[in-house]
Parts: sequence; structure tokens; C-alpha cells
Amino acid sequence: MNIIIPMAGMGKRLRPHTLTVPKPLVPLAGKPIVQHLVEDIAGLIEEPLDKVVFVTGRFGKKVEQHLIAVAEALGATGQIAYQDEALGTAHAVYCAKEALEGKVIVAFADTLFRANFKLDNTADGVLWVKQIENPSAFGVVQLDESGAISDFVEKPSHFVSDLAMIGIYYFRKGEALRDEIAYLLDNKITKGGEYQLPDALKRLTESGSRLVPGEVAEWMDCGNAAVTIETNSRVLELKHPQSHIDPSAQVSNSLVIEPCYIGAGTRIEHSVIGPHVSLGTNCVLQDVRMRESLVQDGTTLSGAFLEKSMIGSSSKIAKAPMRLSVGDFNTVE
Repeated sequence: MNIIIPMAGMGKRLRPHTLTVPKPLVPLAGKPIVQHLVEDIAGLIEEPLDKVVFVTGRFGKKVEQHLIAVAEALGATGQIAYQDEALGTAHAVYCAKEALEGKVIVAFADTLFRANFKLDNTADGVLWVKQIENPSAFGVVQLDESGAISDFVEKPSHFVSDLAMIGIYYFRKGEALRDEIAYLLDNKITKGGEYQLPDALKRLTESGSRLVPGEVAEWMDCGNAAVTIETNSRVLELKHPQSHIDPSAQVSNSLVIEPCYIGAGTRIEHSVIGPHVSLGTNCVLQDVRMRESLVQDGTTLSGAFLEKSMIGSSSKIAKAPMRLSVGDFNTVE
């Protein structure tokens, strides 16, 4: 089994937090979003994992080494493929075309999930979908009488389906998807100037491939600061319900209300932290009240009362208001 993780996007909706860090590498509960995603998938599939290919921009060697280490920790070979131009979702997948062979999972790195991940080996592919209230903002699938996927509609202006694609796909034969994307590229079939993955999927169904929907119990978005904070809370509930406090962290005259994640070297004094707070490494908190928030590495907070806030790394916050969305290397006093 190969996994392809397209993650070259700019993450504009999550700015300022993505000005210095790619969105999939923003940490939640002590790990980057993309690491949670890959580990979750690897923990659900029943087959050996061969390759994990990360389709990135030019994020630098340090980022690439971290991604490769994530794959290797799961017993797989980690590889980097580059998408130097934003030419769409199908183009992003095709940048990892060498991995489009045999059984393949494609997972876009801006969402986390809980799902029934049993692979239907009688189908040619599985597309995980979530029933939603407002399908007009998403790409949705339509089903035929047998329950197979018959059509794909992007942001429908009127109701055609409430089954939204969440960006996670399984293909029994990756070569078939590779050939259909190549057809789009060779014939310059685009929408809005980009090569779209649903167009390749539609060609698969038209050529006789049977694609079926997969059931998603929970879909956790990381598109902007507000929903990323909500996703952090849910990840803490699922993975650290009794809280994680690194042995090197120092907590004195303070209360940590679970679930929380406290990173290595962080010092907390005269504070009440939690519930649903993630603190990175080497942070300093003095006289702070905080809940439902994320703070990245090396940030200092004092005299602050914060909730539903997201604060970048190496920042200094003193006497702050209730809610903040602050990127890296900022001072608020």
C-alpha cells in the first residue's frame, strides 16, 4: 500500500499562522496536522505500508527530513515530490505518479477524520464522504441505485446530494487513476485554470470503474483558525483525554484541567490551563488563564486571560484580551 499526501498549498485561510510554517505542519496536540493524518491512516489499514509520498512546495530540508522521518517511523519509505505550480488537485496527485501503482490511498493534508476504514475489495475505489447540512460549499457525490458513485458535482447551486468528499480516497489500481489524470494533462482539461481530481474520478466511473462511498463518523477541518482550534480540542479528547504533560515540563502553583498537551521544557506558574489547550515546547506561562487554545513553541505569556486563541511560536503576549490569532515572532503588550 502506498499513501500520497498532497500538501503544497499556501494555507491562506489560516494566515498568519502559515506565513512561516506550511499549514500541514502546524502542530495540534504536540504533532503536526500531517503527522496525525498519516499515523491515523496507517493505524487503520490492515496491509503493510510501502511508500508515503509527500507532495510539497519548496519547504526546505528541515521540513522534508521531518516528513521522511514520519514515514520511516511507520515502517515505510518516505519520499518528497514537488508541486512547483498551483495547478490543481489532480496535478498535485500526478506529481507523485511513480507511487500511483497497485493499492493507493490519497489523503489531502488539511483534514483529520474518524472513519470506518475497512477497504471494499470488490470495488475499484473508495471515496470517504460526510453527510453535511450545507453541500453548496463543497464537492459532493451522487449515488446510483446500487450505492456506487455515479457523478461528482462541485459546489452545487441547488440540491443534488449532501455527501461531501472529505479529501481521502482509496484506489485498488493506482495506475488507472494515473492514466486518467495524464489524459486531463495531455488534453489540457481544466476548470478555473486547474486540473481537478473529480474530473479524473468521473472518467474512471465512465470507463467502468466502480467507486463506492466510505462512511465517516467525524470530519475535523483545519481550514482556518477557528476550526483548527475546534479540531485541536477534539484531537486532545481522542488522544490525550487524561492530558499529556512532558516529564521535563514544570508546573508550579497551577492547575491543568484535562484534556491538555504540555510540551517539553514548558514552564507554567500561578496559572489555570485548560480544558482543551495545547502548549508547544519551551513556553513560559505566568499568571495565565487559558482554555480552548493553541500555543506554539517558545512563546511567553503573562497576565493573560485567553480562550479560543491561536498563538504562533516565539511570541510574547502580556495582558492580552480574551481572543487572539497571532502568528510567529509577535509581541502583544
